[in-house]
Amino acid sequence: MDNSDVLSRRNWIFDLDGTLTVPKHDFAHIRQVLGIPDDKDILGYLAEVPEERGALLRAELNDIGSRIAHDTEAADGVANLLRCLSRRDVRMGILTRNTRHHAMVSLEAIGLLDYFAPDTILGRDEAAPKPAPEGIRKLLAAWQAHATDAVMVGDYLFDLQTGRAADVGTVHVDETGQYPWPGMTDLGVRSLVELRARIPQ
Repeated sequence: MDNSDVLSRRNWIFDLDGTLTVPKHDFAHIRQVLGIPDDKDILGYLAEVPEERGALLRAELNDIGSRIAHDTEAADGVANLLRCLSRRDVRMGILTRNTRHHAMVSLEAIGLLDYFAPDTILGRDEAAPKPAPEGIRKLLAAWQAHATDAVMVGDYLFDLQTGRAADVGTVHVDETGQYPWPGMTDLGVRSLVELRARIPQ
């Protein structure tokens, strides 16, 4: 779980919430507000309910997401990391279970939107939500890049599962340093500050 070779790759795909930003989503509370059972994945549940109810719940989820997006805070070290990668001419994209609109609002709020072209920000409406690998494959196809030259960076199991399913490298950002999914993780770091420090110069 210490494969630093992935840091030399030229195509980087980031989770957004909790990875490039300070975690703001209280998923237990969101489930409670939407009336979703505790053991259910929110997006998975919404995909299974009748369309009329699903539409109402998705609208309510979007309202919650909008409030959170406007309250976004940058994760420590994110600006230095993206600046470093940009200088190395790395292609960068976002793959989020949020919406593209909310992702762009969040990125603008923390001054990082200029690092990502709109078509490199994929939300749940542009690709099947993580852990499905469709979003990564779409980005790699647009970049004409191979999976062996790409890495997925995230803070949660879905990010790592997505990377594995797409055959790209995986970096787990885990401030606890416990890295509970070692079989899914090529490299574990406690912060973006540490990640930046480990990138080859």
